[in-house]
Amino acid sequence: MAAFEYVALDVKGKQSKGVMEADSARQLRQMLRDMALTPLEVSPATDRSKNGGGLSLNFNRRLSALDRVLFTRQLATLIASSLPIEEALSAVSQQSERQYVSALILGIRSKVLEGHSLASSLREYPNSFSGLYCSSVAAGEQSGYLDKVLDNLADYLERQFESTRNVEMALFYPVALLFFAFAIVGGLMVYVLPDMISVIEDTGQTLPWFTVVLIAMTNGLRDYWWALTGGVALVIFAIRWALAQPKVRLSWDHKKFSIPLVKRISRSANAARYANTLAILTGAGVPLVEAMNIASEVVSNTWLKRRLQDATQTVSEGMSLKVSLEQVGQFPPMLLHMVGSGEQSGELDNMLARVATFQQAEVERIVSTVVKLFEPLMLVIMGGVVLFIVMAVLLPILSMNQLV
Repeated sequence: MAAFEYVALDVKGKQSKGVMEADSARQLRQMLRDMALTPLEVSPATDRSKNGGGLSLNFNRRLSALDRVLFTRQLATLIASSLPIEEALSAVSQQSERQYVSALILGIRSKVLEGHSLASSLREYPNSFSGLYCSSVAAGEQSGYLDKVLDNLADYLERQFESTRNVEMALFYPVALLFFAFAIVGGLMVYVLPDMISVIEDTGQTLPWFTVVLIAMTNGLRDYWWALTGGVALVIFAIRWALAQPKVRLSWDHKKFSIPLVKRISRSANAARYANTLAILTGAGVPLVEAMNIASEVVSNTWLKRRLQDATQTVSEGMSLKVSLEQVGQFPPMLLHMVGSGEQSGELDNMLARVATFQQAEVERIVSTVVKLFEPLMLVIMGGVVLFIVMAVLLPILSMNQLV
């Protein structure tokens, strides 16, 4: 039995959408007619990212970070209650208020009913479930501790969601302040200052350099705003295109580790992500070499990812994890010490989880400090801009009063 999304009309002509299970689209249409609904569109609940998309209800479906957390936590709780996987998936789908989420979960359930494992069913939705997620679920199914693995995954996803939200909330105020400041100053220079400056120019007096510069900036912004906007867009496009080239991206990612502040943020963020992934996978019973292969794909820095792939190779040849990570050269000393202690004590997953939590807190602390410093800096910059405009306007007015 597969899951289908449908669009139908009721007896009053009102359109309704929903998700239902049926053996075929034809059967679902008959079921809708039995419910006094006229089917308009019926489509399978599948991941469109695998077949190139299309103009249907399934277009661009993916779970948000919060939806993924809720799905994992609810599924873990139901499976821990000895509920079969297909029944647990059905119950979770009924809890969601979003149609696309229900459709996705029912699509996973249909795969499970066909005889596929939960992990292979999740892999049908790569936009919603990463390799880390699917590998952890596969290890949980093989070991018989699926509920515990899902609990660990839910904890990890919750920490990741909270840290991302904290950074976004910290950046919201300064970004909004910067946007409104530029908007206000731009509006003044385009719509208000030209009239004031024209009055000053009509006096025929010698203008101070403040006013001359302001007039040139105002005229340039008014006459060539399109060129300025196009230039900014072109620069952004050129930078994005350059970073999409593998060699340029590799060189830039390597350069990040030599820029003082960026180095600390990049090193701590990638260390936290790598350690978190390793902790979950090794705790789920995934072999260390396989876990390292998966964890290296989670790292966003391409240069570091290559170094980690080399470290994975050395571990497969018999070298310890600590020594292999030391050869990478871009991991905090604390992580290396904790890894060494974990290897000696046999509690590698616990040590990795602890150091990942610490490194994530370090990233949040650095970003929060930078944001707090950015706010007064913005006030100083805007104060300087306002002072410049006031001086450019007031000095000629004061000169006019002296002439009178």
